[in-house]
Amino acid sequence: MATLGRRIAEWASEITYADLPSKTVHEAKRRVLDSIGCCLGAYKSAPAGIAREVALSAADASGATLWGTRTRCRPEYAAFANGAMVRYLDFNDTYLSLEPAHPSDNIPASVAAAQAVGLGGRDAILGLVIGYELQCRQCDAASLRAHGWDHVTYGALSTALLAGKLWGLDVEALEHALGLAGVCNITTRQTRTGQISMWKACAFSNAARNGLFAADLARRGMTGPHEIYEGPKGIFNQLTGPFDLVLGAGGEFMIDKTYIKYWPAEYHSQSAIDAMLQLRGEIAGRAVKSIHIDSFEAAVSIIGSEPEKWHPTSRETADHSMGYCTAAALVDGDVTLHSFDEPRLKDRKILDLLDVTTITEDPALNPGYPDGIPNRITVTLADGTVLTKQVDYPRGHAKNPMTDEEVVAKFLKLADGVVSPDTADRIVDLSMRFDDLDDLAPLFEFEVK
Repeated sequence: MATLGRRIAEWASEITYADLPSKTVHEAKRRVLDSIGCCLGAYKSAPAGIAREVALSAADASGATLWGTRTRCRPEYAAFANGAMVRYLDFNDTYLSLEPAHPSDNIPASVAAAQAVGLGGRDAILGLVIGYELQCRQCDAASLRAHGWDHVTYGALSTALLAGKLWGLDVEALEHALGLAGVCNITTRQTRTGQISMWKACAFSNAARNGLFAADLARRGMTGPHEIYEGPKGIFNQLTGPFDLVLGAGGEFMIDKTYIKYWPAEYHSQSAIDAMLQLRGEIAGRAVKSIHIDSFEAAVSIIGSEPEKWHPTSRETADHSMGYCTAAALVDGDVTLHSFDEPRLKDRKILDLLDVTTITEDPALNPGYPDGIPNRITVTLADGTVLTKQVDYPRGHAKNPMTDEEVVAKFLKLADGVVSPDTADRIVDLSMRFDDLDDLAPLFEFEVK
């Protein structure tokens, strides 16, 4: 029997843009727009500046655009810098399964790979759909988190595959690209543990950088380790245990099952935020005695179990704190980018609520995940009133999706003050016509204020 890597390579070699349903193409265009919006919202952050500075050191006129500039750099560096900007705010799309992930992290890699060889929007869409497909199917197949590894390990493989496809690698070279990407990009989950650092924004974009580098090596004739999945020291034996994958099963694609975020916070908190906002009108300024969150294992483990999540000292830690996000929703009446500004991390209104907030795993909620993200909020008021609300499918979830108008509104909000209104409108127009673009530069070479 052919290795799993070989079968993945054969699938990628055979798939064409014509195989993509119109709904899948439309979802891809929505996520391109959403990703550019996330990039704009993060553009002036410290990690974004550092990433762009590094990318500029690898300037290459025949490469890919560093978004928001007219400079091109080597495609792997463009994927790194642009990916870091897309990821920084924790506002790009999400997929929840045995392994949670942010599959739109594949978009900067696909755009960079396409641009580097003069391809247009349809090819970039095909590339990103391939990236989503491999990453999300692997997330369905086996957890990395359970063994202490990070989800971006799957991203090195997905971005190597999509780049190899766009660069015209044959089946054998695609298999080598997977071997080259998989053997040396195993990442620990320390990225998301304790007080979280700037590196969180860069973890996947670094995997993408290395994925494109692996594909570039393979197209130049470099061979990679055989049996990257099944080998004695391969992924199955070292990381996950055995699994199988069927890509594009039934003519359906995983991008259609992913979720565009409504609030800029770790996804497992989205339903808690939604529930608190629904309760807020009943609280209406009355004194709060306590807040309790009944949740499911993944949420408690990832954003509720560590002491640092209850005393966040960085944006990255706060937006990964279930308690902080819930308290901020009650105080602000929303959760926005400014909810995580440094002064807010010391706001006594939020901290006092955080001090009376608890979270526990409710085994009865576990079966509802990952189909939904069931969080139940119980607020006890000082006068003894008890208010309870449970949300399973928050706004933006695949079973409660945002409309096109809401996606555009989110983009315009993120773009406000970063680019001119005319530029923002042009980005919306070009993104929703992404499949008609022969040249990707006009979409990504925008001017930042």
